[in-house]
Amino acid sequence: KNGKMKIIEVPVPSLQKGQVLVQVYYSLISAGTEGSTVKAARKGYIGKAKERPQQVKQVLDTLVTQGPVQTYRAVTKKLDAYSPLGYSCTGKVIDVAPDVTGFCVGDLVGCGGLSASHAEVISVPVKLCVKLNPDTDLKQAAYNTLGAIAMQGVRQADLHLGETCAVIGLGLLGQITALLLKVSGVRVVGIDINQDMVETGKKHCLDMGLNRNDAGIKEAIIEFANDMGCDSVIITAASSSLDPINFAGAIARKKGNIVIVGAVPTGFDREPHFYKKELTIKMSCSYGPGRYDPAYEDKGIDYPYSYVRWTENRNMMTFQELIYSGQINLNYLTTHCLKLEEAPKAYDMIMDQSEPFIGILIEYN
Repeated sequence: KNGKMKIIEVPVPSLQKGQVLVQVYYSLISAGTEGSTVKAARKGYIGKAKERPQQVKQVLDTLVTQGPVQTYRAVTKKLDAYSPLGYSCTGKVIDVAPDVTGFCVGDLVGCGGLSASHAEVISVPVKLCVKLNPDTDLKQAAYNTLGAIAMQGVRQADLHLGETCAVIGLGLLGQITALLLKVSGVRVVGIDINQDMVETGKKHCLDMGLNRNDAGIKEAIIEFANDMGCDSVIITAASSSLDPINFAGAIARKKGNIVIVGAVPTGFDREPHFYKKELTIKMSCSYGPGRYDPAYEDKGIDYPYSYVRWTENRNMMTFQELIYSGQINLNYLTTHCLKLEEAPKAYDMIMDQSEPFIGILIEYN
C-alpha cells in the first residue's frame, strides 16, 4: 500500500516436489529491478495505476464481473499484502525433495528466480539452482541471476572473436555484460550518463568508455569500430527515453544487431539508421531459454541439449565457472554488504540516491 519495508518472521517454506531447501548466506539486491518495484509501491493510487496498466484492466474486469464490493475487497487485500523481493542468492542445501537427483545436503549452491528471495531459508526448483565448488567465493556467486541475464544478452548479440560491441547503460547489469564480452575476446565500448560508472568501467571491463553527453561521441565510437560501426549494441539501461535505442541505431554497423536487455521503449525512428542499415532488433528474455516456462522451471523438464544448447540453468553454470576460474572478477561491483537487519536501509539508499552504490549484498547469520 505505501512501500514500507519490513523484515517479517514467517514459516520456513515447505519442500515441494522437484525442489531443494537452501539456507541462504548472501543475496544480491538488484537496484534496477527491485528499486523500480519499491518506487512504484511508494507512489499514490494514481501513480500505481500509471505504473501498472495491466493490473488496472484486471480491476475493471473484476468490477464488471463481480461488482464493486468484491472488487474493493480484492484490491484492498492485494494492497495490504507484503511482497517478497530478491531473485539471486547463494547458500547451502539443507534438504532435498525425494525426486531430486544431483544435489545433496551440504552442497553449496547459487539460486535464481522469484523463490530465491531475500530470506534466511528458501525452497528453489532444481532448474533454478546450480551447484558450486566448495571453495567458491560466495559473495561473487550471489550475482548468479544477474550473470545469467547478462550472458543471455551476450548470446543474443551473436558476436565473434575480435568484433566490437557497445554496451549502453553501465549499471550493475551493464558492467557484468562488459566483463563477459571482454573475456570472450570482444572489443567493448561502454556508454552511460553517469561519469562515475564510465570511469569504473574503464578500470575493469571497457576498451573505451564514454559519457553519453560527450561531444562527438558517435564519431568516436564509429572510428573505434574500424570506421564501420559496432557489430552489435546491447542496451542494459533503464529509461523511458527513446534515446538509447535511437543512439544504438546510430552507432551500429550496417546489418548489425541491437539487443534489448534493459527496460527501454522500442518505438525507434525508422529513418535514418534502422531502415537504411537493415538493423536487427532482438529482445533478450531474462536468464535464457526456459524462463517463464512452467514445464521447465516448476516441473524440471529440461530442453534437449542438442537443440537448446544454452538454457537458463546452463547460463548460470557457465557464469559460475567463469567466476571460479578467475576469468571474471566481480569484487569491485560489491560496494555494500549489509546484515539482514539493516537491509531496509539499502532500499532507502537506492530511492534517495544518498550515496554511490553498484552491487548491494545482504549477509545472513
